[in-house]
Amino acid sequence: MLFPSLILFITLLIREVISDPNMEELEGTWSSKSNTVFTGPGFYDPVDELLIEPDLPGISYSFTKDGHYEEALYRVEGNPKNHSCPVASITYQHGTYEILSNGSVVLTPIAVDGRQLLSDPCNSDDPTKSKYTRYVQPTYFKAYRVYVNNYHGRYALEIYQFDGSKMQPLYLAYKPPLMLPTTALNPTDQNSETDSSLNEKRQRIKRSLENQYRTNAVKQVYNENFDKYWWISVGCLGLASTYFFIFMK
Repeated sequence: MLFPSLILFITLLIREVISDPNMEELEGTWSSKSNTVFTGPGFYDPVDELLIEPDLPGISYSFTKDGHYEEALYRVEGNPKNHSCPVASITYQHGTYEILSNGSVVLTPIAVDGRQLLSDPCNSDDPTKSKYTRYVQPTYFKAYRVYVNNYHGRYALEIYQFDGSKMQPLYLAYKPPLMLPTTALNPTDQNSETDSSLNEKRQRIKRSLENQYRTNAVKQVYNENFDKYWWISVGCLGLASTYFFIFMK
């Protein structure tokens, strides 16, 4: 009989398109709509400890399938009381992440590596200078969803913050992700690392930066499976319509 076969086909299709939360699903570099902010050596230079200002505000997150993450945030907030006093911040962090059984995501940064450049001209002793500091902020995402954006035909990442509010959508930009080394970039524990090992680590990081344009990360501009899923969906609708007219008259 056609009806049970149709149900089985649709069930298998849904199971293929919609899967349980997993690290392979998150793998890649995701960037906001401005498409100017990306994680990796183009955002933060750990050798000179330099944050590089993007052309436009935006955010980017990268995830590996073995539990490492990196974030690049460039945010500008207006001051409703004084429009000449916007607050701008550039933030870099990286570390490890975990997907909990309820679908939440916990980001745990490497404490010595976080950096932030803050510009708050109307609340600073010198409005011409920005404040550069170490920055440590663990992050909790209540939920996330990966889906195919119908308009762009690209993979999109929807993140819900700790309070359930939805962040701006992120789009898959690179896979594998475009990231700096996942180990501590600027270790400060002299008891655990000798001067020679610190210098060796810095040299490895420097070589990584020098090879930034040789990365194996591939820029993603189109979802190759989008057409497949589109035509499968059309076929399902066609089968359902045929069943209705044949058996429901």
